[in-house]
Amino acid sequence: MENIERIDEAVPATAFSLSWVAYVRPTVFFLIALGFAGLFKGAIHLLLSLLAAAWFVYLILDARAVRLFVNNDGIWVRSGILPWNKGVSGLLWRDLDSASYYTGFISWAAKSYKVRIGHRFTKSSEIFLQHVRDGNRAVEVINGMHREMVADARV
Repeated sequence: MENIERIDEAVPATAFSLSWVAYVRPTVFFLIALGFAGLFKGAIHLLLSLLAAAWFVYLILDARAVRLFVNNDGIWVRSGILPWNKGVSGLLWRDLDSASYYTGFISWAAKSYKVRIGHRFTKSSEIFLQHVRDGNRAVEVINGMHREMVADARV
Protein backbone atom coordinates (compact mmCIF):
# COMPACT_ATOMS: atom_id res chain seq x y z
CA MET A 1 0.00 0.00 0.00
CA GLU A 2 1.33 3.42 -0.92
CA ASN A 3 2.48 5.59 1.94
CA ILE A 4 2.13 9.32 1.32
CA GLU A 5 4.38 11.19 3.67
CA ARG A 6 5.05 14.92 3.94
CA ILE A 7 8.75 15.44 3.29
CA ASP A 8 8.28 19.03 2.19
CA GLU A 9 5.07 20.85 3.15
CA ALA A 10 4.33 21.80 -0.46
CA VAL A 11 5.22 18.54 -2.21
CA PRO A 12 3.68 15.16 -1.39
CA ALA A 13 6.09 12.25 -1.76
CA THR A 14 5.74 8.52 -2.09
CA ALA A 15 7.90 6.96 0.63
CA PHE A 16 9.24 3.46 1.20
CA SER A 17 10.71 2.24 4.49
CA LEU A 18 12.88 -0.72 5.39
CA SER A 19 11.39 -4.16 5.91
CA TRP A 20 11.40 -6.18 9.14
CA VAL A 21 14.36 -8.09 7.70
CA ALA A 22 16.55 -5.03 8.38
CA TYR A 23 16.04 -5.63 12.11
CA VAL A 24 17.22 -9.25 12.13
CA ARG A 25 20.96 -8.51 12.14
CA PRO A 26 20.81 -6.02 15.08
CA THR A 27 18.69 -8.51 17.03
CA VAL A 28 21.15 -11.36 16.45
CA PHE A 29 24.11 -9.17 17.44
CA PHE A 30 22.23 -8.05 20.55
CA LEU A 31 21.59 -11.64 21.59
CA ILE A 32 25.25 -12.54 20.98
CA ALA A 33 26.37 -9.50 23.01
CA LEU A 34 24.08 -10.50 25.88
CA GLY A 35 25.52 -14.01 25.78
CA PHE A 36 29.03 -12.55 25.89
CA ALA A 37 28.05 -10.27 28.80
CA GLY A 38 26.75 -13.37 30.60
CA LEU A 39 30.32 -14.65 30.80
CA PHE A 40 31.10 -11.89 33.31
CA LYS A 41 29.82 -11.20 36.80
CA GLY A 42 28.70 -8.12 38.70
CA ALA A 43 29.27 -4.60 37.42
CA ILE A 44 31.00 -5.67 34.20
CA HIS A 45 28.02 -7.86 33.29
CA LEU A 46 25.64 -4.97 33.95
CA LEU A 47 27.79 -2.48 32.01
CA LEU A 48 28.15 -4.76 28.98
CA SER A 49 24.43 -5.53 29.01
CA LEU A 50 23.54 -1.84 29.15
CA LEU A 51 25.97 -1.02 26.34
CA ALA A 52 24.54 -3.83 24.22
CA ALA A 53 20.99 -2.63 24.89
CA ALA A 54 21.88 0.99 24.08
CA TRP A 55 23.59 -0.05 20.84
CA PHE A 56 20.62 -2.26 19.92
CA VAL A 57 18.16 0.61 20.47
CA TYR A 58 20.35 2.93 18.38
CA LEU A 59 20.55 0.44 15.49
CA ILE A 60 16.79 -0.14 15.52
CA LEU A 61 15.97 3.59 15.59
CA ASP A 62 18.54 4.25 12.88
CA ALA A 63 16.99 1.58 10.63
CA ARG A 64 13.52 3.00 11.27
CA ALA A 65 14.69 6.45 10.17
CA VAL A 66 15.68 5.32 6.66
CA ARG A 67 13.18 6.37 4.01
CA LEU A 68 13.42 6.11 0.25
CA PHE A 69 11.12 8.73 -1.20
CA VAL A 70 10.17 10.01 -4.61
CA ASN A 71 8.82 13.46 -5.37
CA ASN A 72 8.66 15.82 -8.35
CA ASP A 73 12.33 16.75 -7.93
CA GLY A 74 13.87 13.27 -7.82
CA ILE A 75 14.61 10.20 -5.73
CA TRP A 76 15.91 10.71 -2.20
CA VAL A 77 17.05 8.78 0.85
CA ARG A 78 16.54 10.32 4.26
CA SER A 79 18.44 8.70 7.12
CA GLY A 80 20.00 9.31 10.51
CA ILE A 81 18.62 10.00 13.96
CA LEU A 82 21.40 11.99 15.58
CA PRO A 83 21.79 15.66 14.61
CA TRP A 84 25.28 15.12 13.17
CA ASN A 85 24.35 12.19 10.93
CA LYS A 86 20.83 13.18 9.88
CA GLY A 87 20.51 14.02 6.21
CA VAL A 88 19.04 13.57 2.78
CA SER A 89 20.84 12.51 -0.38
CA GLY A 90 19.58 11.51 -3.77
CA LEU A 91 19.31 11.97 -7.50
CA LEU A 92 17.52 14.50 -9.61
CA TRP A 93 15.28 13.06 -12.30
CA ARG A 94 17.56 14.41 -15.04
CA ASP A 95 20.50 12.40 -13.62
CA LEU A 96 18.66 9.07 -13.26
CA ASP A 97 19.80 6.17 -15.41
CA SER A 98 17.37 3.51 -14.15
CA ALA A 99 16.19 1.78 -11.02
CA SER A 100 16.41 -1.96 -10.46
CA TYR A 101 15.93 -4.46 -7.68
CA TYR A 102 17.55 -7.76 -6.84
CA THR A 103 15.64 -10.73 -5.58
CA GLY A 104 16.05 -14.22 -4.24
CA PHE A 105 13.84 -16.62 -2.35
CA ILE A 106 14.22 -14.84 1.01
CA SER A 107 13.69 -11.43 -0.62
CA TRP A 108 10.62 -12.65 -2.42
CA ALA A 109 9.16 -14.36 0.66
CA ALA A 110 9.81 -11.38 2.95
CA LYS A 111 8.94 -8.72 0.33
CA SER A 112 12.29 -7.13 1.16
CA TYR A 113 14.45 -6.20 -1.81
CA LYS A 114 17.85 -4.71 -2.60
CA VAL A 115 17.23 -1.56 -4.62
CA ARG A 116 19.76 0.11 -6.91
CA ILE A 117 19.06 3.51 -8.41
CA GLY A 118 21.72 4.31 -10.98
CA HIS A 119 23.20 7.68 -11.86
CA ARG A 120 23.64 8.37 -15.60
CA PHE A 121 27.18 9.65 -15.33
CA THR A 122 28.87 8.15 -12.28
CA LYS A 123 28.63 5.05 -10.12
CA SER A 124 29.76 6.94 -7.00
CA SER A 125 26.47 8.86 -6.84
CA GLU A 126 24.08 5.93 -7.20
CA ILE A 127 21.72 4.88 -4.42
CA PHE A 128 21.92 1.31 -3.13
CA LEU A 129 19.61 0.24 -0.29
CA GLN A 130 19.08 -3.20 1.16
CA HIS A 131 15.91 -4.53 2.78
CA VAL A 132 13.47 -2.03 1.21
CA ARG A 133 9.90 -3.04 1.96
CA ASP A 134 8.09 -3.49 -1.36
CA GLY A 135 11.27 -2.48 -3.18
CA ASN A 136 9.91 -4.04 -6.36
CA ARG A 137 7.01 -1.58 -6.28
CA ALA A 138 9.39 1.28 -5.46
CA VAL A 139 11.36 0.47 -8.62
CA GLU A 140 8.14 0.37 -10.64
CA VAL A 141 7.10 3.78 -9.29
CA ILE A 142 10.53 5.30 -9.94
CA ASN A 143 10.86 3.95 -13.47
CA GLY A 144 7.25 4.90 -14.28
CA MET A 145 7.71 8.47 -13.08
CA HIS A 146 11.01 8.69 -14.96
CA ARG A 147 9.34 7.52 -18.19
CA GLU A 148 6.61 10.15 -17.73
CA MET A 149 9.17 12.92 -17.15
CA VAL A 150 11.20 11.89 -20.20
CA ALA A 151 8.04 11.79 -22.34
CA ASP A 152 6.96 15.23 -21.07
CA ALA A 153 10.41 16.66 -21.85
CA ARG A 154 10.18 15.46 -25.48
CA VAL A 155 6.85 17.20 -26.08
